[in-house]
Amino acid sequence: MANVAVVGSQWGDEGKGKIVDWLSERADVVVRFQGGHNAGHTLVIGNQTYKLSLLPSGVVRGKLSIIGNGVVVDARALLREIEKIREQGVNITPDTLKVADTAALILPLHSTLDQGREAAAGASKIGTTGRGIGPAYEDKVARRAIRICDLADEQTIAFKVERLLAHHNALLRGLGLPEANAAELIAELKDLAPKILPFAAPVWQLLDDARKNGRRILFEGAQGAMLDVDHGTYPYVTSSNTSSGMAAVGSGLGPSAVGYVLGITKAYTTRVGSGPFPTELTDAVGQLLGERGFEFGTVTGRKRRCGWFDAVMVRQAIKVGGITGIALTKMDVLDTLAEIKVCVGYDLRGKKLDYFPSGMADQAAVTPIYETMPGWQQSTRGARSWAQLPAEAIKYVRRIEELIECPVALCSTSPERLDTIMVKDPFSD
Repeated sequence: MANVAVVGSQWGDEGKGKIVDWLSERADVVVRFQGGHNAGHTLVIGNQTYKLSLLPSGVVRGKLSIIGNGVVVDARALLREIEKIREQGVNITPDTLKVADTAALILPLHSTLDQGREAAAGASKIGTTGRGIGPAYEDKVARRAIRICDLADEQTIAFKVERLLAHHNALLRGLGLPEANAAELIAELKDLAPKILPFAAPVWQLLDDARKNGRRILFEGAQGAMLDVDHGTYPYVTSSNTSSGMAAVGSGLGPSAVGYVLGITKAYTTRVGSGPFPTELTDAVGQLLGERGFEFGTVTGRKRRCGWFDAVMVRQAIKVGGITGIALTKMDVLDTLAEIKVCVGYDLRGKKLDYFPSGMADQAAVTPIYETMPGWQQSTRGARSWAQLPAEAIKYVRRIEELIECPVALCSTSPERLDTIMVKDPFSD
């Protein structure tokens, strides 16, 4: 049986939570491999709704859940999330949750710096969540991060805090913000140590054993392809690689461990925060999509920008991310529309493009070339087979497949996990 990596093929918020939950029932191990508590997944199981940020979706089903080394971890936020999920009846213990001992920590100074830089940028801000994700990844790459394994040794903590603050206090002073206090930070890390270290482990070893024993591994991505720090709408991106290649790097397994790559793809397009969005709709249709799709961020509550499906962007995400098949979500949001548009190309100052350009100015300047299709104006909500979909809805799906050069493996027609049309089981070879 194949292992499966789940990634977003747009700007995030594609509905990964439901699909990952649907797949996690078939998996033995679920792994988060990048990002931090800036990304959220909403899971609806019966009459219970779980909102997860750091925890892998498998925790609510009692599956071995792993936070990989590619994730930056706010330990306080993780402990709060564990407690919140426990209050909802899910017991999370060091037997069911493992955190990579090499994962870098997000510290209070990271969020202070994150928010301070955004405030100082004014109109040039990039729209971060202000939770310290970017500064934490910066420290990791600059080799000054404090990692979870460091919490086990007080001398290491003191050494790393001194080195860290030599850099960060200069930045905080430059922004007119209070400097971080070394003694206070050391005390906080010592307090965290006994609470977080029981979950710490060399997770690469656990995953290697799982793979050898033929256990199904589900790699759970956060955000989306166009927020990838290398391949997205830079600089309006997150600070990690969101494509499937990161599943291997961010968990400690080689690329051969990642089998089927499922790209979660919304039947229209949304994004949160600043940055280019060629198919954005600021009219009544855009408002309708937002209202029918309940387009508000799981973590921040920020209203999402909405627009037509961008086949050019998704095709590019599929090629760059090695996506095998897509899960098309939120089809039912389009049910009432008389006509639906799909972006099939871009116009850049009179030149037609079949890809999303890399330059910041060019990304802001492209205008979409649309193909218009008739809507179905019938309910698709709750459909569990192609036979239950209107003919025009099926035509829409088939046209998307042609344009993005990738098959639809799953089609989701409501937030309910069983309201899913399965064409291809990603876990099957």
